[in-house]
Amino acid sequence: MDGTEVTVETVREVGTDTVALELTAPEEFDALPGQFVLLGAEVDGEEVTRHYTLSSPSVEETFEITVGVDPEGDLSPWLADLEGGETVAIEGPFGRISYERDADVVAVAGGPGVGPAVAIAEAAHEADYDAAVVYQDDEPAHRTRLEALEEAGADVTLVDEGDDERLAAAVGERLEDGQFYVFGFGDFVEAVADAIEGAGGDPDDALIENFG
Repeated sequence: MDGTEVTVETVREVGTDTVALELTAPEEFDALPGQFVLLGAEVDGEEVTRHYTLSSPSVEETFEITVGVDPEGDLSPWLADLEGGETVAIEGPFGRISYERDADVVAVAGGPGVGPAVAIAEAAHEADYDAAVVYQDDEPAHRTRLEALEEAGADVTLVDEGDDERLAAAVGERLEDGQFYVFGFGDFVEAVADAIEGAGGDPDDALIENFG
């Protein structure tokens, strides 16, 4: 299998059909919040790979990814069933989007985009910058971390799935609050880009990661 083998330290449930994997960091693995890795594993005799964005605010001896579990998926159910101690392979980090703890941020997430959004907000807070999170999902994941951010002074807004009017309003209200980071699937990130433009901003100024 290509890539560097790393150990799965822990697997924990962080929401409905959502788990967080803590992985050992390879030597000289220098990743920033917002970047992603290619993770590979052998499942039922076949090698399966998927991209996952970091959901930890920093990389030390370990780092974290958040996995939305699709019961019909090739890899995510297998990952969710791990108990720790197994190995997987990673390549990376990849991605032009990253946060270097140098600005106020507005992290906007749909579904599994909450992982990197929370990581960037935490990194901003640790660096004494302001952070806002706008998160659209009917069953929010990483509630404990979101609550901790809110208690620390971050602006956290939860939006119901399908409520694009509220999403647009939340985006528009924070247009001047920091660098926008947007993570989610195609329809979601397009809706956020439209909301930025509708509020008088330039969506090209936002750092947008489309999960496909």
